[in-house]
Amino acid sequence: MHMADALISPVVGITMLVATSAVAGYSIKKVKNEINEQKIPLMGVMGAFIFACQMINFAIPATGSSGHIGGGLLLAIFLGPYAGFLTILSVLLIQALFFADGGLLAFGCNVFNMGFYTCFIAYPLIYKNIINKSYTKPRIFIGSLLAAIVGLQLGAFSVVLETFFSAKTELSFINFVMLMQPIHLAISIVEGLITATIVIFIYSIKPEILENKAKEKRPTKNVIIIFIIMVIVIGGFVSLFASSNPDGLEWSINKVTGQEELEVNDELYNSLAEVQENTAILPNYSFKGIEQGESLSVDNLGNSVSGIVGGALTLFLVVIIGLLIRLFKKKKIDLE
Repeated sequence: MHMADALISPVVGITMLVATSAVAGYSIKKVKNEINEQKIPLMGVMGAFIFACQMINFAIPATGSSGHIGGGLLLAIFLGPYAGFLTILSVLLIQALFFADGGLLAFGCNVFNMGFYTCFIAYPLIYKNIINKSYTKPRIFIGSLLAAIVGLQLGAFSVVLETFFSAKTELSFINFVMLMQPIHLAISIVEGLITATIVIFIYSIKPEILENKAKEKRPTKNVIIIFIIMVIVIGGFVSLFASSNPDGLEWSINKVTGQEELEVNDELYNSLAEVQENTAILPNYSFKGIEQGESLSVDNLGNSVSGIVGGALTLFLVVIIGLLIRLFKKKKIDLE
């Protein structure tokens, strides 16, 4: 559900960027109280894992569409809402800058749509309320499924509102929402099942990671190693089998407008596109100068390299953010 710049106006893009920055600033302030040397590596590997997972588009039967997990809920479950939000922000920043996936003007929209609703609404109000009394596998399953549905439905509706307030008349509000909500309901059910499976698996190995009361998430080396292996396997190998069908957003746009994407010929949009062209090392998860579909073997190699490189970049960025937050916290304590 990565929005392109052409879907929004500058006013909406800047407004959502300000809103996202405010949430990120608040998250940094709150996460200072819970970040430690145990949690930082978990943040890093979870960010890399979500990057790899987002490369896997699964087909939605009988629609010609596909979807991928957003990952915000999974991050909130393992890291808490504040660290989870900062981690999904990092994932989307790496995708936008180095893979030209999602627009720079739409960056605030994308982070808000995929991170805010899952981390600050679906996770605390749905998931935590369901598993609050006791951690059991049935509760984890039900909580993950319902929270994923609520989070993705809110995110999909937010996309519709953002295009509406951007005066994108090509996307009729009624027609667009009538396509976006059902297709993302189907995608959210799959995401909920995947999230529940991962959480139950880790809970079986190391239940204290989930049961700790938010302040301390103590991963073992085994859990870190498991996620690193999954990043390599998913990003480097499983990504080769991802569906080539358009995702839920692209599919909905095509159904409404008859076009795969909207086009805008404007100086601001062109300048932002040029910035991404210069920063992207593997645009659209492929090698520069190689058109997608030109060579299946080259496409496959590009996907594999992108999965590994993207995961590594995300891990590096998230760990750096975590270390900086911890450093500022330590300096503040020393000054006091």
